[in-house]
Amino acid sequence: MNPLKPQRRSRQDAIPRALHFPRVLRAEWARFRTRRGLVLAVAASVLVTVSLGLLIAGGVRSTCVTGKGEGPCPAPLLGPDGTAVRDKYYFVHQPLSGNGGITARVSDLTGQMRLPDVVPGVRNVKEGVVPWAKAGLLVRQSLTQGTPYAAVMLTGEHGVRMQYNYTHDMAGGPHNGPQWLRLTRSGDTVTGYESDDGRTWTEVGTVTLTGLPETVEIGLFATSPGVLWERAQAFAQATATFDRITLQGANGSWRRDDVGVTLESDGRTPHHPGGVVESGGKLIVTGGGDIGPAPVEGGVRADLLLTGGAVGLIPLLVAAVTFVTSERRRTPIRTGPPDEPHPVRLLAARAAVIGAVAFVAGLVASGVVVPVGLAILRANQNPVQPISLGTELRVIVGYAALTAAAAVLALGLAALVRRAVVAVGLAVALVVVPYLLASAGLASWLLMITPAAGFAITQSIPTFAHVDVNTSLLDGYYPLPPWAGLSVTCGYASLTLAAAALLCARRTLSYRLGSMAAWRHRNSR
Repeated sequence: MNPLKPQRRSRQDAIPRALHFPRVLRAEWARFRTRRGLVLAVAASVLVTVSLGLLIAGGVRSTCVTGKGEGPCPAPLLGPDGTAVRDKYYFVHQPLSGNGGITARVSDLTGQMRLPDVVPGVRNVKEGVVPWAKAGLLVRQSLTQGTPYAAVMLTGEHGVRMQYNYTHDMAGGPHNGPQWLRLTRSGDTVTGYESDDGRTWTEVGTVTLTGLPETVEIGLFATSPGVLWERAQAFAQATATFDRITLQGANGSWRRDDVGVTLESDGRTPHHPGGVVESGGKLIVTGGGDIGPAPVEGGVRADLLLTGGAVGLIPLLVAAVTFVTSERRRTPIRTGPPDEPHPVRLLAARAAVIGAVAFVAGLVASGVVVPVGLAILRANQNPVQPISLGTELRVIVGYAALTAAAAVLALGLAALVRRAVVAVGLAVALVVVPYLLASAGLASWLLMITPAAGFAITQSIPTFAHVDVNTSLLDGYYPLPPWAGLSVTCGYASLTLAAAALLCARRTLSYRLGSMAAWRHRNSR
């Protein structure tokens, strides 16, 4: 190496050490934590979110009227995997010991459903079936509600399906007319078939019901979930005509059970009972209810505890905006002198600081209010929608990610508009207002196209393709899936920050070009 030859310095070496990004990041963190107003705003965000959530938890009191009078609502019925389920249907069955099966034709599927009253006070009941009305063949461990089962069925509008253990669904052919069905049992394995003519059979699906006892119940069933109105389900039932019935491995007499039927307030009269009529080798079975998940009826939802999170975001958005605008008012950011960080590097450091602070604040708030709130709900004898550990963690950590993305969005807006009041107003209008409107049952579509879409990450009840629900925030459903909604918020934050960085770069370039022109003008004299 020639000691006299000048050494080329890398671009990183050309930057003073004090202006390297890690040092800029530490300097911005020190500036944030020494600003009492910013720290208090973050603390207020946590306090508001936790206080409102626990206030909601403490104020919920669920009561139900049963045959024993009014009292606490029963705990939700759970399926084999711990999901809240409905298990109500009319069952015409026989015991089956060992292997065997049942074959029958569903020659007709009709029903009744209550529509909104045309004349006030006069029940408007019409003929017809809802899309997920079900009638078919069923084998199950016992008549105890919530026990494992498998069924092959004809539905109102979704053709032939095979379903098992409430949460699992497999599609068969798109039939809605007379259809042959067959269900066989071999050990723990149950297989469903369909046929158009009773001679050529197509397998719909095969499932394994682990631990199926030697003797099971096998037979015919009919049921129907309620017809959906705006905020509730109204009465509906299905009536199926079965003929050409044959059994293998069972030859006893038919038993008839209205499984899960509820009683009126007198404790004696069945509420919308099912039934069966036997005529000329046909069994006409009528039933109402459902065999499947109960996402709405399962109890109080965990995400309700984060309803106050939208209000709790407001102090955090103010802190994010102030983190940018207060420094500009005190000492305007210069864009050229070598003793200051490049504006884009400074903006990135501030975004990292406010994002990390907001994430921790959101994690603390949700990490307290969700588990503590659920404990309070259970202590007050409220039925609580079952929530898995994975879902609970997704709600807690997802809310923290949402707060971080919202804070970065607010910071980017502040860097773009350069006015604190305008930036705060924009941030609240984009993140908080759409959520509050949707919570009141208004303009839920805003949760698809605005940064408020990220609140979907807090949805705590699962969705199932074979259950129709009112997709409303009032019932706990967001227009977008959880991670898709959070992606929308992150996308807004990224685009806003990128636009702010581009604007800073343009200002820097303009400053340098102006300085160069001024230098040339002075030297041209």
